[in-house]
Amino acid sequence: MSSALDRLKNLTSKISSYEMARKENKIILQELFFELGIDKKVQSFEELFEFKAINLSGVSLQSESLGEVREGKYLQILAIAYDKDATIKSKNISLAYFGKAQNVESSFKDKVVEFVIRYRFEKSFITLEHYHGMLEEFKK
Repeated sequence: MSSALDRLKNLTSKISSYEMARKENKIILQELFFELGIDKKVQSFEELFEFKAINLSGVSLQSESLGEVREGKYLQILAIAYDKDATIKSKNISLAYFGKAQNVESSFKDKVVEFVIRYRFEKSFITLEHYHGMLEEFKK
């Protein structure tokens, strides 16, 4: 019995930890949304999550080379918009352009990378909730 209770406590702790991390992430993400000037292209913070994805050019997002500058490339935050009714279903939209990646101050570049990672973290929760809701349909 103690083993089952311990597993339940661990699971509860993990879920609570994720929810706290998500809450904190969203606050910092919103601060970066304004600090990086994304608000000039996207009217509201909530509208940011209507994009299919957000990518980065000019800097690596791979875990083994995170934040590494790609020489000769331009640092830019790109959003992928999806329109199921359009002839061309998806298109890239520049949310922010910062010039040559090697010329951008390191601390600012790190904030750009952080923004994209934090966006993806929150977007993964939104996706999880979406599919969880879809699975509920099978219980009917």
